Amino acid sequence: MPLAARPYVLTIIGGGFAGTALALHLTRLPGPLPLDVALIEPRPLAGPGLAYSPPRPELLLNVRPAGLSLYADEPAHFAQWLAHQPEAADGVPEFAPRATYGRYLAQELAAALAAPAANGVRLRHYATEALAAPLLPDGRRAVQLADGRTLASQATVLALGNFPPPPPTGPDHRYLHHPGYHADPWATGSLARIGATEPVILIGAGLTAVDMLLALRAQGHRAPVQVVARRGHWPAAHGPASDPCYPNFYPELAAEPTVAATLRRVRRHIARAATQGIGWRAVIDALRPDLGHIWAGWPLAEQARFLRHLAGRWSQVRHRIAPSGAAMLVEQTASGYLRTVPGRAVAIIPDRELLRVAVARAGQPAQWLAAPHVICCAGPLLDYSRITTPLVQQLRADGCLVPDALRLGMQTDANGALVGADGQPSTGGLFTLGASRRPAYFESTAVPELRQQAAALATVLVERYHAQAH
Repeated sequence: MPLAARPYVLTIIGGGFAGTALALHLTRLPGPLPLDVALIEPRPLAGPGLAYSPPRPELLLNVRPAGLSLYADEPAHFAQWLAHQPEAADGVPEFAPRATYGRYLAQELAAALAAPAANGVRLRHYATEALAAPLLPDGRRAVQLADGRTLASQATVLALGNFPPPPPTGPDHRYLHHPGYHADPWATGSLARIGATEPVILIGAGLTAVDMLLALRAQGHRAPVQVVARRGHWPAAHGPASDPCYPNFYPELAAEPTVAATLRRVRRHIARAATQGIGWRAVIDALRPDLGHIWAGWPLAEQARFLRHLAGRWSQVRHRIAPSGAAMLVEQTASGYLRTVPGRAVAIIPDRELLRVAVARAGQPAQWLAAPHVICCAGPLLDYSRITTPLVQQLRADGCLVPDALRLGMQTDANGALVGADGQPSTGGLFTLGASRRPAYFESTAVPELRQQAAALATVLVERYHAQAH
């Protein structure tokens, strides 16, 4: 029996970039589409999510405006919007504040929430949390909300984003209860607890650590900061926007079955580019459209080898920072404010008001650092077998959500449908996009990849609607 024209409910759980992009792409598809799209996002303002919510002008995007449009078919959309904002009064900034991008997302979404789209899609924001999504007898999912409401949904999309970092050391976890340990660097009020003259230790030297240094400096912090970095390296800086491009050479890599062979070919191209006056950044960027294909072309053992030996180095060269951030690192190191300690944190021990951190390095005795504050900047928790939010626990217990073998995210099919414990797409229309699809793409966190996923999934969901409605 055909479904009634309304309500066909499509629920998106998560209102950060990925969930917002999906909702907006649904409003742009050909109609008529009598869809009620429920966007579940606990924050009062949907759109910015965790990544673009911090109201700190010193925290900059790590991509230039030209690469940040919500819509791949309108690549200048964000840049044109930015040109009319107060931040562009003295010219469009080369790297805009992250909070500015959050405002862009919120405004785009607000316009879509205000009235039904031309194609008939209606969006509604539910400022609450989704606790469970069990299967109903009629094949829908009962998305149960923390405010007591339940949405019977023909399709449910998990756009959960990133989860806070796991404990960086163990098994002694007493430090997790110490007032000076900051488990989630983005938790509200976390940095406000750090006095200007209190030393700090950062665990990790990636993009989050750069943001923490910028935020500490902006709030007047002046005590020493020590950073535990596994290899002692910080993210590379972007080159000038005028740098020449390098041609794509993915066909040479498509048949390479190993990480080592792939790396050799990339290095040869870097050397060749150098003879032409082209930097290594352009060589890496030339492969951007095909990074997911390269990852998927490796067998599981090679993917695991990449994670063990090259993932850290890859992150350093692929996820770059604004030149001003790189200059800040040089300046703070030269002044003595910042000290980078190569090695791996292997223990954190509470000692009254201090936290003592043991740092191990191959072939050397462990060294101990001490400070009243330790901030974990070690990267998000990706392993869905360890995530304890009620929704994830329920779906995992029901066999609908299965962590992948490498513990990078969820098992999915090519369309982003969750694959259950039986190896088949889960019943009840469960899909995901964003960081949870790292097993398929590895690179599944940046705007260009996420907007592509959103556009593709929007089409899949509408095709599913048509198949069920007729």
